[in-house]
Amino acid sequence: MFASLQGRSAIVTGGSKGIGRGIAETFANAGVNVLITGRSQADLDKAVAALSDAPGKVSGFSADVSSPEDARRAVAEAVERHGGLDIVCANAGIFPSGRLEDLTPESIEEVLAVNFKGTVYIVQAALAALTASGHGRVVITSSITGPITGYPGWSHYGASKAAQLGFLRKIG
Repeated sequence: MFASLQGRSAIVTGGSKGIGRGIAETFANAGVNVLITGRSQADLDKAVAALSDAPGKVSGFSADVSSPEDARRAVAEAVERHGGLDIVCANAGIFPSGRLEDLTPESIEEVLAVNFKGTVYIVQAALAALTASGHGRVVITSSITGPITGYPGWSHYGASKAAQLGFLRKIG
C-alpha cells in the first residue's frame, strides 16, 4: 500500500502515545524508519518496544519541542540514525482544560509553546534535511478545535491549533 515510503526517514513528535504513536506505527509498518520524540523516556521506551516488529526501524529520542535546541537535536539525530530525513510530522501537543477567566500567562504560554511554537521549531530545524532529501514532506496534526469549532475550557488550545493551520498555509 505505501511501498513508495519504504526506506524513507521520518520524525514524529509526540510519537510515544496517542495519535502520534498511531502515526509512527503506520509509518513503521510501511517500512519507514521513524524517530519518535517525547518528553518521557519511559513512554518512549514502551512505544519503541511495542513497534519493534514493524518493517521500519523505530527509535526514541527524548526532546521537548518547545525548545528550539531540542528540535535541532532531534533532527540531527534522525539524520545521523537514518542517513537523512524525508518526513517531519509535527504532532506533539497538550490540551489542558482551563476556564478563560482562570488562565494565567504561564498556562497560555505552555500551550502555545508546545502546540504552536513546537510545530514551528521542528519544521524550521528540519528544512535543510527535507530539502536535501529531494522529496521532503511536512505533516502537521492540528484540530477542528479553533478554526471550526470550540469547546468550553479550551480557548488557549483552540488558538494554538488555529495558529498551526495559519502557519501551515504559509510554509514555503
